[in-house]
Amino acid sequence: MSFALSQRSLRYLNGVHADLVKVVTRAAEMAPDGVEFVVTEGLRTSLRQAELFKVGATRTMKSRHLDGHAVDLAALIAGEVRWDWPLYSRLAEVMKAAAHELGVELEWGGDWTTFKDGPHFQLTWSAYP
Repeated sequence: MSFALSQRSLRYLNGVHADLVKVVTRAAEMAPDGVEFVVTEGLRTSLRQAELFKVGATRTMKSRHLDGHAVDLAALIAGEVRWDWPLYSRLAEVMKAAAHELGVELEWGGDWTTFKDGPHFQLTWSAYP
């Protein structure tokens, strides 16, 4: 079952690399029941990045958000944002499947070993320098 991305999500995709927009859109189209999401961040300014760095929400000032190569997604349950970790594993499965189908190299922050970031998805540095 699929769902439609909200107008807010579509706005947050402005300035995001076209390949990543395709992955997010395809993931929404192929999402199974119970896997819905909203885009919470796409392209970021350096000022926004500095704010997030200051409060510990990120550990870098060289985020892929700064050049439109990353998005943050929030899982939705009954239309409400939820932060339960298992939801992000399910969301990652859908995002990875969409990326694979489209031939786009994608990295999930939940796979990182030091700073696990479940909502974060980015194009790989190697394929998208």
